[in-house]
Amino acid sequence: MKKLLHNILRLLRPRQWLKNFAIFAAILFSGQLFSTPTLLQILYGFGVFCALSSAIYIINDLFDQKKDRLHPFKRFRPLATGEVPTSLAIVLAVVFLIGSFFASLLISPAFLLLSLTYFFLQLSYTLLFKHIEIIDILVLAGGYILRVYAGELITSFHISAWLFLTTISLALFLAVGKRRSELTLLASQQSIIAATRKTLSHYNEKMLDVYLSIFATSTFISYALFTFLEIPHGSNLSNDILVSFLPVNLQKKWLMITIVPVVYGLMRYLQRIYEKHEGESPERVLFSDRPLLSSVLIWTILVITIIYVIKQ
Repeated sequence: MKKLLHNILRLLRPRQWLKNFAIFAAILFSGQLFSTPTLLQILYGFGVFCALSSAIYIINDLFDQKKDRLHPFKRFRPLATGEVPTSLAIVLAVVFLIGSFFASLLISPAFLLLSLTYFFLQLSYTLLFKHIEIIDILVLAGGYILRVYAGELITSFHISAWLFLTTISLALFLAVGKRRSELTLLASQQSIIAATRKTLSHYNEKMLDVYLSIFATSTFISYALFTFLEIPHGSNLSNDILVSFLPVNLQKKWLMITIVPVVYGLMRYLQRIYEKHEGESPERVLFSDRPLLSSVLIWTILVITIIYVIKQ
């Protein structure tokens, strides 16, 4: 029984829930992170998306059982190994889907509509779009973007256009990195590519390298512009001794400091893709690489300090 529960937990892929933290973007940058009612709303929405994403992962594994058994890593998934019965997986998927949709409705009809949109986008990816080159990358990125928009929909707080462009660029960067790593892992096994992911045969390393370069650059530029153009929150620091030596147009632009961990994080992630041939699973890379995880933590601490303590 204990082993079955462990395998059910693996089937739900809780490590993937890390992606759902994108839902916090709206309240983090609007200065409302520590507003209890707003935070509780976001935590509720975060739970809904965790349940919904787990249901989608189960459905994806149900459709891909045979293909996963041919994959060097996916063959260890609970459904591929038979450690979780197919009938039980179907029941779990239905329960999580119905539960997440009902919980979405309790937030608002608009949030239910967004949840349905997210579900059908991911379902269409499983059934169709992951077999179409380029479209598969765009749909993968779309999932990240909808998470950010979910945070806006719950709280009615909006992120700036530049931060939204940063989200789009980063989502595309991670999606391309995933394909680049998959291609590297299966490069010497053309028969497996044909059987598990035909779209990989339409990509080559040079093409994906160009895509990675484009979206890494656009992520950096968009985020840099966001930190410079973001409307300051809180008190005026223009006469503070700490900033009086700066040019007027840089005073109160403390968020620009956070560019450093962002650039380091992008460079470190690229290093993991090219040196370690990782990137197929962004959350696994994050938790397995201390420098990368440290850069994310430093970025988070800096953003919270600047917005809520210094009050840029």
